[in-house]
Amino acid sequence: MSARSLALLVALLLGAAVVVVIVVTTPWHLLPVPPGGRTPVDPAAAFSAEQIHRAESFTRALRPASLASLLLGLLVSGLFGLTPAGAGLARAVARPLGGGWAWQVLLGSVALLVIGRLVTLPLSAYSEVIRHRYGLSTRSWGLWVRDVVTATAISAVITALSLLAVVALARRAPRSWWAWAGLGAAALVVVGSFLYPLLIEPAFNRFQPMPAGALRSDLFALAERNGTPVDDVLVADASRRTTGLNAYVSGFGSTRRIVVYDTVLDSLPDDQVESIVAHELGHVAADDVLTNTLVGALGAAAGVALLGWLMGWTPLLRRAGADSAGDPRAVGLLLFLLALGTLLSTPLVDGRSRQVEARADLHALDLTEDPAAFVEVQRRLGLANLSDPDPPALWQWFFGTHPTTAERIAFAGDWARLHQR
Repeated sequence: MSARSLALLVALLLGAAVVVVIVVTTPWHLLPVPPGGRTPVDPAAAFSAEQIHRAESFTRALRPASLASLLLGLLVSGLFGLTPAGAGLARAVARPLGGGWAWQVLLGSVALLVIGRLVTLPLSAYSEVIRHRYGLSTRSWGLWVRDVVTATAISAVITALSLLAVVALARRAPRSWWAWAGLGAAALVVVGSFLYPLLIEPAFNRFQPMPAGALRSDLFALAERNGTPVDDVLVADASRRTTGLNAYVSGFGSTRRIVVYDTVLDSLPDDQVESIVAHELGHVAADDVLTNTLVGALGAAAGVALLGWLMGWTPLLRRAGADSAGDPRAVGLLLFLLALGTLLSTPLVDGRSRQVEARADLHALDLTEDPAAFVEVQRRLGLANLSDPDPPALWQWFFGTHPTTAERIAFAGDWARLHQR
């Protein structure tokens, strides 16, 4: 069997493993049908016509820009990945430093990512204008620029170093590089899952311990009842950027902490804050982070194996002006294939995410036994975040990471009827 055929076989086997893990670990059936049937999914049951119109107007204004940015970014990536333009750019930016292959990979990757970001920047700025217009964003333009630069720099550094490792392996082991790179990609997913709360989150928010009081004590008690004690309860200064509401649990073991947006504390009563946190504790109780890390690691390894098969296809390499995966001129092609693979895997990832989020909703209802608070907090979240109460089915299937607000409220109605609340 040729090395390229072996890469395809491994990609198929690992892909099958991803599907098996998703099928086995995804909660497909959460609640039995209550007497009388399911609660109807009706946005008008929770929102006024004016509120629905405002949310729909916001998403109608924002959605075309988001889709255009996605497609434009992919188009630019394809332009540099499927033509010799990417190879030429990599050589040009590395020439002042001697033009060595490592500089071509590092600087070429950074240049291509920065160009892609600059091309879509007007659409991002337009989206920020829309968020300001509807009162969702509170960022100054200076802070917006800082966030864009920070996110781009973090992405560029991680991507450039990862591609440098891939090309180095391909130069050293032309037949088996994809196997070693796949192991490295899987390890990077695992390490990144642990380090993200410690290194990336502080780059965008400042955190302070929640002041002592009844709510802080109640959240610690809620975590104890959940069987997942936390190290601290922190407040993030999200109001510098948004009026949106959110909370989450991050970290592992001794570093686990509950994080609550300051906008939540300013907007919601304690029972609704507890409902949000109970949902997040549901992810901890179900080991969702660990399962997602496993799926991500297997998916990354499968993707790199598939990359090994594709990068052995001579016509594709010829289009990019490269000779092999170890050729630094292939950096544009590598970036394009990674972007395309990420896009194509989105519906699978989001489909699982919606089911996992629904399970966390069930956990919140079981833990707090307060469906009224759950329904009201979902309504308040929908209003504050201007969530589309009834998005197009295709959009929700492809991009929806959570059930819609109307679906979550109907789910709480089913729970309440089953528990006679």
